Amino acid sequence: MGTSVAGALFIGSLVLALAVVYRPLGDYMYRVYGGTRHSRVERAIYRLVGADPGTGQTWVTYARSVLAFSAVGVLLLYGMQRSQNHLLLSLGFAPVEPDQAWNTAVSFVTNTNWQSYSGESTMGHLVQMAGLAVQNFVSAAVGMCVAMALIRGFAQKRAEHLGNFWVDLTRTCVRILLPIAFAGALVLIAGGVVQNFADAEHHVVTTVAGGRQAIPGGPVASQEAIKELGTNGGGFYNANSAHPFENPAAWTNWLEIFLILLIPVALCRTFGRLVGQNRQGYAILAAMGTIALVSVSLLNAFQLAHHGTVPTAAGGATEGVETRFGVADSATFAGATTLTSTGAVDSFHDSYTSLGGLMTLFNMMLGEVAPGGTGSGLYGMLVLAVITVFVAGLMVGRTPEYLGKRIGPREIKLAAMYFLVTPILVLAGTGAAMATESGRAGMLNGGAHGLGEVLYAFTSASNNNGSAFAGLTANTVWYDTALGLCMLLGRFVPLVFVLALAGSLAGQGRTPESDGTLPTHRPQFVGMVVGVTVVLVALTFLPALALGPLAEGIHR
Repeated sequence: MGTSVAGALFIGSLVLALAVVYRPLGDYMYRVYGGTRHSRVERAIYRLVGADPGTGQTWVTYARSVLAFSAVGVLLLYGMQRSQNHLLLSLGFAPVEPDQAWNTAVSFVTNTNWQSYSGESTMGHLVQMAGLAVQNFVSAAVGMCVAMALIRGFAQKRAEHLGNFWVDLTRTCVRILLPIAFAGALVLIAGGVVQNFADAEHHVVTTVAGGRQAIPGGPVASQEAIKELGTNGGGFYNANSAHPFENPAAWTNWLEIFLILLIPVALCRTFGRLVGQNRQGYAILAAMGTIALVSVSLLNAFQLAHHGTVPTAAGGATEGVETRFGVADSATFAGATTLTSTGAVDSFHDSYTSLGGLMTLFNMMLGEVAPGGTGSGLYGMLVLAVITVFVAGLMVGRTPEYLGKRIGPREIKLAAMYFLVTPILVLAGTGAAMATESGRAGMLNGGAHGLGEVLYAFTSASNNNGSAFAGLTANTVWYDTALGLCMLLGRFVPLVFVLALAGSLAGQGRTPESDGTLPTHRPQFVGMVVGVTVVLVALTFLPALALGPLAEGIHR
């Protein structure tokens, strides 16, 4: 069977599996967020944190709760890294340096999971398990909570409250993320992923060259499952999902991609149920799916059919690709992770062709909305839908409406500010890196490729993706600080704008549909959303891409 045909079947099977679980999982999450009963475990958690589950929160209070919870997470994770030599299961590792501990703490709390360290030689088992893996759960849950708050803003009328953050957070972790991650971990263990508390002395192997190499074990499967399910991406090992202890076989590679896409896709069904119009959920899913399928197809084409004697003879650009998975499956993994907020990699993007690397960059520049991260992809696409109906309203000279809510000056300003945050961080950060000696000192490559590596780093950090282009020494005080700030601002500033938009929408009444109302469930609107998304990104980032990956491709 040809490589391209096998790759198409691989993608097709993923689409089919997602279609099968779309309705049951989406409906289940609808019941989770729409229910009023609390389990004993949940009530115990409410008492522990001092929350009243019966009290609603305004958007300001909801935002304050999100920010306070995340700030505590940064401090706790920073403290664990700095004191890990005094903790159990430290494996004898020294405390993590202050700048790297700051960068890592911010990275995992913001659902970015950017790693400027080698996990197996830097973090003890307790820090990996009780620090990083716990943040994999709660940071993913925060994104889902904010998405629910925005949906309630559309669904409610003349309402002051958007729900209760502590209730949403607890239910997301206890009822959704934990059960699915537990099942996923068991399947991964059955597939050969490591799950133990062994150190390097228990795993000494003979290399291909005949040498001896010590590889530590650890609680890998439990972290791997939530790493993908929560669109996190932080790997237990430096090689991430290219490491055989994290991703042993082609079918586990398929499973990890499935876990990445599972919740972001099914949340569209939840959205449709909560606003009382399933067709609205299908419209958002169609916009996400159109972008994703085109992107993944182009990425596969650029990797499988790139010009050059060696790629042609090998059947694709195989440099940096794990041979267990092959070019097509690796390209699909890269597409899935950069279209979501997942920093996992099973091949090295720095070794991709110029146009293949361009696609991974462009995926992140889209705002990771196809289907995006857990929660963040949905609320990002809904903001783009708001911008689309505003543009459509300008065309026909009518006050724009979406789901019965008028999009006035306040709403469009909040949506515009949401969109502008990330480009400002990406372009300003890249410019600062290229203009300062400290920024240029980390570059191992010059020219267009070197610029592409720096641009990728700031795009990944500011979009809370976490994957790396490599070729850049990011573990310096300058990059740890700069990228940490981009991750922090890129997560929480847009998040506050989303909650403010939710509060503004919830306070409105509902405008009845009329003959002049733009139907937002038809293919025409789906095409408009896709067009607005692509055009906005192209206008914003094309000059930077032209100096980086495009220039490199033309030169070659």
